[in-house]
Formats: sequence, C-alpha cells, structure tokens
Amino acid sequence: MNGTLILVRHGQSQWNLENRFTGWTDVPLTAEGRREARRAGELLAGYRFDRAFTSVLTRAIETLRIILETTGQMDILVEQDAALNERHYGDLQGLNKAETAAKFGQALVHQWRRSYRARPPNGESLQDTAARVLPYYHTRIEPLVLAGQTILVVAHGNSLRALVMALDDIPEADIPELNIPTGVPRRYLIRTDGTILERGYLG
Repeated sequence: MNGTLILVRHGQSQWNLENRFTGWTDVPLTAEGRREARRAGELLAGYRFDRAFTSVLTRAIETLRIILETTGQMDILVEQDAALNERHYGDLQGLNKAETAAKFGQALVHQWRRSYRARPPNGESLQDTAARVLPYYHTRIEPLVLAGQTILVVAHGNSLRALVMALDDIPEADIPELNIPTGVPRRYLIRTDGTILERGYLG
C-alpha cells in the first residue's frame, strides 16, 4: 500500500505582507493567509489524514487548524515540533527585505535568503535548517508514510525547501530557484520502499 505525504507552506503572514524577515518571530496570519489556508483545505477535501505535523509557530499552527476545520478532520493527532520551524534569520529578523538589500547589497542578501550554505548574521543557513528538519522527518514522519499512511505537514518556506530538496534530489546549485508557494498543497505518493511514484502541486 502506498503512502501519501502532503506538504503545505503556511498562508501569508503579517510579516510576509510587510516584506520583513520573519524567521522564528511568532507573527499571525493575515486575512489573505487565512483565505489561502481555507483554499488549501478545499483542495485537500478528498484526503483523509492519519496524522498531521507542524512547527511551534502560530502561522503554521493556524494554517493547519483551518485546513483540518475545512476538511472536517479536527480530531486527528497533531504533533508540533520546533524542528519544523522556519530557518532562524538571526539579526535580520524584523527587518524590511528591500531596506536590508539596499544596506548590504542585493547580491549578499540574495545569498543569505536563497543559497544553501550562506548564513545571515547570527542566523541559520538552509543547510543548518536541513540539519534539524531531515532527521525529524526520517524519524517521525517517513516511517508513517512508508507504512501506507496519509500524512499532512504544515510548515514554512525554508523548512519545506530543505525537505523538498531532499525528496526531489535537487542539487545545491539549483536550490536558489526553489520557491514553495504559500497555501498550495504539494503531494507525494510514496511506495513502501521509499520510491516516489508521483509528485506535484494540487490545484
């Protein structure tokens, strides 16, 4: 029996709207973010989840709650863990992205934001983020998927970039181009031996 893994990036947050580096700062969803979460729930109406996983940050928890409410599955087991948190942006957290690029240079800020190894000051690189996301995935989530279950993971742009990079075998050179859209479910159909049979966004 094949398992199904559904990944969803949280809906638009207040600091997404304000173009600020968010990281581990706990900001709420906007009205648009709540609409995106409901839309994700509508796209997932045909799926029955065995379990859900999310970070400890409000924007992901609220997105998951809206999805489960929309699909009528509020009773499933949900596990929250900081391993799925957004990457920590260190000294950049709260700063406007455009103003930061003007101050430090577009090229350097692009490296901080999109590359695999570059760290913003006192923050995490995508590589650092992967170092906590992937062990958690392999320990807590993957065994359930390989056992044939349908698992929902609601997390963040960079924690999901780290996971998709591994699942899709994306080379480091190509990772700056990988973007995870807010509120659009990404589905993986996975065989019990770990072979991915199908992958792609819904809707």
